[in-house]
Amino acid sequence: MMKVLVLPLFQMPSGHHKVADALIYSLEKQFPSVVCKKIDFLSYCNEQMEKLISEMYIRWIRSYPNSYHHIYKTFMCADSQRLEVAHLEPWLPYFEHKMKKMLEKEQPNLIICTHSFPSRVLQRLKKRKRIKTPVINVYTDFFLNGIWGKSGIDYHFVPHQEAKIELMTKHKISKEKIIVTGIPVHEAITPRSTVKKSANRRKHILFAGGNQGLGNIADFFRKMGKANHFQYSVLCGKNEQLYKEILSWGHPNIHPLPYISDPEEMNRLYDRVDAIITKPGGVTVSEVLKKRLPLFTVAWLPGQEKINLQYLERRGLIYNLSGLDSYEQKIFQVLNDEMEQNRLNKRINEYFEEIEKTAQEAIKEMITAGENTKKQRRY
Repeated sequence: MMKVLVLPLFQMPSGHHKVADALIYSLEKQFPSVVCKKIDFLSYCNEQMEKLISEMYIRWIRSYPNSYHHIYKTFMCADSQRLEVAHLEPWLPYFEHKMKKMLEKEQPNLIICTHSFPSRVLQRLKKRKRIKTPVINVYTDFFLNGIWGKSGIDYHFVPHQEAKIELMTKHKISKEKIIVTGIPVHEAITPRSTVKKSANRRKHILFAGGNQGLGNIADFFRKMGKANHFQYSVLCGKNEQLYKEILSWGHPNIHPLPYISDPEEMNRLYDRVDAIITKPGGVTVSEVLKKRLPLFTVAWLPGQEKINLQYLERRGLIYNLSGLDSYEQKIFQVLNDEMEQNRLNKRINEYFEEIEKTAQEAIKEMITAGENTKKQRRY
């Protein structure tokens, strides 16, 4: 039996958890002998601390977005030396002790980090040879922040070729340890069906505000006025107030949806729509790219999503509606311009051409190789 430990951070739904769940689903489906366990490392250390930090995080982003982005850029995107100067490193011995204790209890054969903080703690333990268990970083944004462990980690699953080059040149990681996997998505998210839809029907737009229902969704529809051009489905996440507000409008073309946790249900929803309006979170964007759907945004969280947006705009993978006088006019223009649709598909194909293999395929190869080695040793 092989045990795989998967480490996101925080209990609230996030891209870190979605990636962790996608990898666990694939591993357990393919390998009956593999047992996976997902642990929120912060809750393991102290549940009250996790609850306090997660609540402060959401409140800070909502109330002081510019301040959050500045701090994120200053510290989370800093190199290791600046982090030490910022007095963040002196806190890590406590977490190292907790991590060592957790690993002694769980005895994993492989560790997968879907958040940067557990990776950093593990890097310190690996460098001092206090643990030997292989560790994989699975990056869940379109950039590599400075918290991630780099030199002490065994494998890096990166979102694109630029990230691979950055690890090789800036951090001197050997290319054999870096695999361009893209940001992993659940295998239930499949390429879009090619079934022809009626040309005369009203086009269907999915508005996804994230698991917390953040973003100016209500403001968007107030600005839209009559919203006559399209049919809208609005994913409200766990924001019940937003769900009830949209429901109270009684608008025939705008339908709120509650939180969807089932990836197969999400895949069916993607198949029914013609385009997505969402925040530029790494996992959601990767799902939309896999479906080859036009991707629009009007709002984003400071920090990670703002930096993701910069990459996506540079690659021409997202349409930024912010600042426009008419949102629907731009969406209508993109969806009804065949040449622009062809150009978008070309850009999406170029992105996927960089991917060497999926994270699921890469881990499968590693486990299969390990099992074959064990069999050979028996003989």
